[in-house]
Amino acid sequence: MKRLHSLLAGALLLSAISLTATAQTPSASASTPETDYYLSTSFHEPADEGLRLLYSTDGIRWDSIPGTWLAPKLGAGILRDPSIRRGPDGTFHLVWTIAWKGDTGIGYASSKDLIHWSEQRRIPVMDHVADTYSVWAPELFYDEVKGQFLIVYTAVVNDGTCTGRRNEHGDYHRLYYVTTRDFTEFSSPRLLYDAGYSCIDGFIVKRGDGDYVLVAKDNRKANSNLRVAFARNAEGPYTNPLSRPFTGIFAEGPSVSRVGDTYYIYYDLYRRHIYGASTTRDFIHFTDVTDQVSFPQGHKHGTTFRAPASIVEGLLRAAQQHGD
Repeated sequence: MKRLHSLLAGALLLSAISLTATAQTPSASASTPETDYYLSTSFHEPADEGLRLLYSTDGIRWDSIPGTWLAPKLGAGILRDPSIRRGPDGTFHLVWTIAWKGDTGIGYASSKDLIHWSEQRRIPVMDHVADTYSVWAPELFYDEVKGQFLIVYTAVVNDGTCTGRRNEHGDYHRLYYVTTRDFTEFSSPRLLYDAGYSCIDGFIVKRGDGDYVLVAKDNRKANSNLRVAFARNAEGPYTNPLSRPFTGIFAEGPSVSRVGDTYYIYYDLYRRHIYGASTTRDFIHFTDVTDQVSFPQGHKHGTTFRAPASIVEGLLRAAQQHGD
């Protein structure tokens, strides 16, 4: 509880400093936007407790917001690989993995404050694709050009078109996506990337107009590392083959946030049971900064995003009231 009081006090102090600085700036107006915080989704194994959240003021040191914020009710009763993106209207959209295998859908819920959530719904992304074995790790990306969300996910489809090298379990993972404007109607699923071998955990980054990066995991056992590809459109086509790896082995679940003029790529070093990070400015040259970042113990495969200070302060107050 003392730790929670400290987190809340720190958040309020930073917010107050920001507001004071804004008030003292002659050109500032009532429409000046709030200071944003970095947030990250999270879960703890065995993934049956629900959505967890982390926050950071600098993208380097991360703290837990105590408690769980959405208990899973869909599929196998798990919530893995949660991804959140905020839409143009301020709504936070959440998607997640609902089963290891045997389910061809994903979970969905929405919220205005990350505290109160809509009813959970199953999105049937691959229900009508024959021979689909599994659907994992959905990631949300908002395409400002077309005014729509992309839901990128990993799927195994044993339909005879898997001509590349399978992983040690005999699976051939590829990246697929659907699009939506309202999370009610969805496009048919489309293939986003076929690496020629098992490839999972796709994450799209927009660097500028007509400049997109796909970060993904080479899922071959001997490699199990992260690589990148490039495209002029969010939906591709992305360069193939993938780049040389920028991580060592046993890294997965990439997520990217821009901090100043530097991109931080966070990832799960699952054999070491820690979270790692690399920085880059061009997605060609990378620096491993795992020894510089800190994440709470138990943090697994999350997605980083930005949110106003008021959202974080509201979460910390709610956690304090619940005694988490």
